[in-house]
Amino acid sequence: MINKPLTHKEVSIASKQFFDLYQIVYDDLRDYHENVKAEEVLKAMEQVCGLAQKLRAQEVLDRFGFNKEQEDDNEEV
Repeated sequence: MINKPLTHKEVSIASKQFFDLYQIVYDDLRDYHENVKAEEVLKAMEQVCGLAQKLRAQEVLDRFGFNKEQEDDNEEV
């Protein structure tokens, strides 16, 4: 199944997702300088997506950790 050729639908979905992310990074880079090259956007995307994965992993760990902060509203002294 993995070696099967990609369908038109699969490529279309992947393309939409990729270019949506590309546009976000491109727009952010243009805030810093006008002449943004595709190579710069792709390098930045690699770093940004790596950071996003780290943040996602940290969020998951924080939700399931034993050291979660207790809400003060429910505590009685």
